[in-house]
Amino acid sequence: MTLKRLVLIFVLTPIAVLLAVSALFSSWQEPQFQSRLELYQTNIALQAQAWQSEDSGDDNLQAIREAILGEQPLESATKQYQEARQSVQANLDKVNNKLAQLRSQSEITLTPPKPLPDVPPTTKTSKQGQQQLQQSLKQLQKLLAELDLRLGILQAQQGQSDTALKTWSELQQRSDINPEFGQTAAVLSGLWSNPPRILPNAQQPIQKNLEGWFRSTALVQLYQLQQRQDALSAVKASQKESSAQAVLKLAVIGTIPTFAALIGLILLILLFAQRLLKGKASLLAQNADIPWSTPWDGETVLQVFIIGFFFMGQIFVPLVISVLPIPRPIVDVRLQAFSVLVSYLLVAFGALSVLYFSLKRFFPLPEFWFRFRFQDNWFLWGLGGYCTALPIVVVVSLINQQLWQGQGGSNPLLQLALESQDGVALGIFFFTAAIAAPFFEEILFRGFLLPSLTRYLPVWGAILISSLLFAIAHLSLSEILPLTALGIVLGVVYTRSRNLLAPMLLHSLWNSGTLLSLFVLGSN
Repeated sequence: MTLKRLVLIFVLTPIAVLLAVSALFSSWQEPQFQSRLELYQTNIALQAQAWQSEDSGDDNLQAIREAILGEQPLESATKQYQEARQSVQANLDKVNNKLAQLRSQSEITLTPPKPLPDVPPTTKTSKQGQQQLQQSLKQLQKLLAELDLRLGILQAQQGQSDTALKTWSELQQRSDINPEFGQTAAVLSGLWSNPPRILPNAQQPIQKNLEGWFRSTALVQLYQLQQRQDALSAVKASQKESSAQAVLKLAVIGTIPTFAALIGLILLILLFAQRLLKGKASLLAQNADIPWSTPWDGETVLQVFIIGFFFMGQIFVPLVISVLPIPRPIVDVRLQAFSVLVSYLLVAFGALSVLYFSLKRFFPLPEFWFRFRFQDNWFLWGLGGYCTALPIVVVVSLINQQLWQGQGGSNPLLQLALESQDGVALGIFFFTAAIAAPFFEEILFRGFLLPSLTRYLPVWGAILISSLLFAIAHLSLSEILPLTALGIVLGVVYTRSRNLLAPMLLHSLWNSGTLLSLFVLGSN
């Protein structure tokens, strides 16, 4: 065995595995992005209520409103916020318990104790792990305070003033919150008390710590008590204007994916029926059992992924970025977007360079390797694959949410895209996620990894393993199941079409749909 092989297999690969496992377990401490996304959608539904009050005599219009907003939007929103609060409180208790265990262990002995079986060593013994827990604690405390402020307004608007006052009172008594949240809770308590009390400068904390429907509702209550008719009329006019926009947003983020998922469900039924009736003559059976002719072995696969993908993405590129003369932390959203794009392009360039030089000695490659054919039916495969992926991934995501209970981390790019409303930044995010990512990741995972695995596994086994590695490569525990499901659809589309343009289109449509939803929700 050569020195190169020894270093690759027994040194670099274990290091990469340990770093990946550590990153995955670190993501376990982070909140899941999906929970916050659902609250954004709930907030838009609340804003859309003003639209519901007009033209109430039109039964058809009323049916459309109920289909978009639901029959009881306030009750639904309250339930959503209560569930979110329970999840945040449970996660907050877990983090507090872990920090208490770490403090007690450090007081007992200077030697790091043996970690519990269900907790990774990095979170139990390292200073970095404690810092991550502290950061997670502050985020959860802030989120809990925000939820309580909003939950109290929802309760007050449903005539549950005593419950709302209790919610805000408990918030003010907590010592772990930012004083601004306590001040806002005091202002809201005064507005909905009997008799009401208007605290000095009540408008400022409302405008600073509340947004959307919650801000306008609190301002309406304030202006009514102050008898400021001009300000009250302005807020109500703004509510009506934003309600029409909110309905349009809900229609865009709800109708289009639902319609595509319905088409996908029909396609799945037809494809499986065709498979049962026609057997190997069906579309699903096309190229299903035909492996690629692979002239290289597993060492080449390891070399590409360990050196080209993992070390480039986790060590080399971050090191290069860290020495660049960039002010940190990066606050400007355009610089954040540009930094993400540059980092991704550097990783892609490094990985594809390693891939090229690893395969160069095998040129010319056998048939069907890295195949791009614009004259083929790749567009239908890609579009159909996108539609069929929607219902599959949605079902898997629902199961996944129950398993992780709001934890497990998410791609940080999603949060940046949701909160950014800068046009240039959004354009950069779109290029990164909808063009650069599909091109690079499909070449690596479907173009190289999946066919390489068919040297050792049947095609279906190669699809499963490559999909799992594709999901793990995103380094978020909560995303493993949904991304594995998506990877399986991508793998089926590629193995059947034998054209990389098909999974690239599917991948691009998937990321574009996600970004479109984030842009719409974030514009609230």
